[in-house]
Order: sequence, then structure tokens, then C-alpha cells
Amino acid sequence: MVILHGAGSAKENHADFGRLCAANGWAAVSYDQRGHGESGDEMAPAALADVGRMAALLASVEGVDGGCICARGSSMGGWLAIHAAATDPSIAGVIAICPASEEGLRRGLRAGRFEMRADAASLDAWLGEHDLRDAVALLAPKPLMLLHARGDEQVPSEWSEELYARAGDPRRILIAPGGDHRSIQHDPELQTTALRWMARELGR
Repeated sequence: MVILHGAGSAKENHADFGRLCAANGWAAVSYDQRGHGESGDEMAPAALADVGRMAALLASVEGVDGGCICARGSSMGGWLAIHAAATDPSIAGVIAICPASEEGLRRGLRAGRFEMRADAASLDAWLGEHDLRDAVALLAPKPLMLLHARGDEQVPSEWSEELYARAGDPRRILIAPGGDHRSIQHDPELQTTALRWMARELGR
């Protein structure tokens, strides 16, 4: 499992999910995306290809099934996970938690709401060239799990419902009552449900 954090976050914020992966038989890697944490680069379009590079790194580890490497991301990380799986054959499935939209990310960049180092102008232009609704339609037959809190104050849960409607099978969506933008990514019950569903869909 390649774990992707959101805008303004860092790899350490998803250590709980990494431990949960290990407890459920998954190898996992989390990393600071460009412009975040200990990364030395600015956030840039190359961040999308980084997901595939991390998948290749994970596949090189002894005992890891290279045909079952998935991406799990929250918010901006969910956006990256879906786009990466839609374009990279090394990503076998996606768990996306309250995935951001291009327009939401662009608004955040323009407002300076994200704590990350980035060339905002080039990143804004790059985001304008993508549409997550098109990407999610390209995923099948890769399994897609969407999780969202109904009370999300940053990304409306209806966005995940729209993505679910665009996706092909196998797919599953869980909309939790209440909550906020960050609550689901740290809910062990929902995360375990997502991991077990993904393992079943991959035949493992």
C-alpha cells in the first residue's frame, strides 16, 4: 500500500494507517510528497509520477506481491491516488478518502490555504488540465473504494458520490454520518473495512 497524505500534511500523520496495514497483512510505505515535510522539492506535476516510483520501490521488497500494490490517499492524496491508478499499470487498486477535486485544490492554492512549498502558478495550470471524473471512469477493472464523511466541511460528500456514479465495477462507497474532513482517515474500523474489501477484490 502506497500511502498518500493531503495538502499541507506529512507522512507522520498517517503512521496509524501504516500500522493498521501491517496488522492486516499489507506492506506499506508512506512518504513526504514534494513541497511537504522533509522533501526538498516544490509541489509540482511530477508528484503524480512519484506515486508509481514509490509503487516500484515497494514492489522491490522481498515478499511483496508486485501485482497487488494499491494507493491509498486522503484529500489531495486521494486525488493523486485515483489519477495515478488511472495512468499507471503498477497500481492495482485505490482507496480514496474524501478525495479533493481539481477546482477545490485550485481554490486552496489561490487563497494560500495550503501549508506547502509550490510554484502555485504552474500547479494551478496543471490542475486545470485534469478532471478526476474522467480519471475515475478509466479505473475499471481496478477496484475503487471511496470513503467520505457526510460532515466534511472542505470537500462535500456529494463529490465522492458523483465519482462513484462515474466509476465502473468493482467499486464501493461508504458515507459516514457526521465527522469532518479528517475523521475517516483515522477511523480504524472503516480503514480495516477498506483493507479487507480491497484484499478480497484482489483475490488475496
